[in-house]
Amino acid sequence: MNMIYVINLVLCVVIFIFGLMGWRRSGKILPLYIAIAFGLFGLSHLATVLGLAAQMEVTLIIIRLAAYLIVVYAVYKVAFGSR
Repeated sequence: MNMIYVINLVLCVVIFIFGLMGWRRSGKILPLYIAIAFGLFGLSHLATVLGLAAQMEVTLIIIRLAAYLIVVYAVYKVAFGSR
């Protein structure tokens, strides 16, 4: 087991929880986007920690791509959204 993936998994879980808390407290959608993206990143790290990465390579690519696209969309909304 590679410790870097365990550390990444733990950090993803923390960011996921904070994102959900931020969304519930503020009612704004941006923290929810961040929570969803890091939840997906966490799933990919969990699969790697469990030794499933080789069997799930295509699935993990899709999961990570979706997570990155959610982050890109969230940042885009902050940068160019309605003022």
